[in-house]
Amino acid sequence: MINKVIGGAEEAVASVPHGAVLMLGGFGLCGIPENSITALLKKGVRELTCISNNAGTDEFGIGLLLKNKQVKKMISSYVGENQEFERQMLLGELEVELIPQGTLAERIRAGGAGIPAFFTPAGAGTEVAQGKETRVFDGKEYLLESWLRADYAFIKAWKGDRSGNLVYKGTARNFNPMMAAAGKITIAEVEILVETGELDPGHVHTPGIYVQHIFRGAQYEKPVEQRIIRTKASLC
Repeated sequence: MINKVIGGAEEAVASVPHGAVLMLGGFGLCGIPENSITALLKKGVRELTCISNNAGTDEFGIGLLLKNKQVKKMISSYVGENQEFERQMLLGELEVELIPQGTLAERIRAGGAGIPAFFTPAGAGTEVAQGKETRVFDGKEYLLESWLRADYAFIKAWKGDRSGNLVYKGTARNFNPMMAAAGKITIAEVEILVETGELDPGHVHTPGIYVQHIFRGAQYEKPVEQRIIRTKASLC
């Protein structure tokens, strides 16, 4: 039996050097590796390239790394909820590669599958197409997009076992499974850690072969970016 359990978030980020390329799972603040991000913040590692759907908010998630000027480049599909992200981008303080969300997902999936490039219609005829090879298939223009891979992939799952098999819960599944496959070193933090053999094999979303290290996270806040509460009157 392979035991991939490590002591915690600080051990998880201990080998991350300045200038590393990181993938960080999650969508907004849903399913993000909270403990790993906090440990990266404390470690103070800089010049990072972060691949993530977005950068959290000003006060949570990758937004904390941005505020502390630890991120050199963001590869994302969305800026909206983070004013610091927007500010740094507009002032030229941060390199930003904005990618259509489906293309971002597919570039990460391709990285995990060993597919170096693929053609997609998303972005054809727009600024996204600048400098990219195009080709016409069945009368429609397509762009050539390259895979995305990372030195480290930090992901979050609901439950995992000592061998690194993972189960996600609800929409927190999002980008986590594909990033797990695209990282040279994948580190998973989980809410519940069980012994190998306790997970139903038919319910495993990410097989342990993709995970190098796993640890049980603590004190998850799971904040909501835009909390909207409807009154009874508004339901009438």
